[in-house]
Amino acid sequence: MEKSRPFGVTLMAILAGLGAIAAIIHTLQLLHLWPISLTFGGAEFKFFTFNIFGAILWGVLALIWIWVVMGLWNLNPSAWLFVVVMAILNLILAGVTILGATAWQDMMWAIVINVVILVYCLLPGTKDAFEIE
Repeated sequence: MEKSRPFGVTLMAILAGLGAIAAIIHTLQLLHLWPISLTFGGAEFKFFTFNIFGAILWGVLALIWIWVVMGLWNLNPSAWLFVVVMAILNLILAGVTILGATAWQDMMWAIVINVVILVYCLLPGTKDAFEIE
């Protein structure tokens, strides 16, 4: 019998897919294959940047996002663990940032989103879907 994917997991996979698309676009921009455009005063300006190191980093991030999408979609426990660890790390970094004199308001959305992700991942129904005990 095939496992049932909860709606929240499907939503997280779709959002991770959007992250993958954004990372791919940034990779192409840094390789001069996708223009960066800006419209100002009715005129359109196109800029091209080139940075091989940045392109490699964005490319690796795109591959990670693609792995996360596939893992979440297929209810792979490794993807669940990755999402939980990343949410915890993001919360730690947000806390350190606040201790470093950044305003709470600047980090509020990062904290709220990562808390929601972490709580959702730790719900019994979500853990059951990934066969996590």
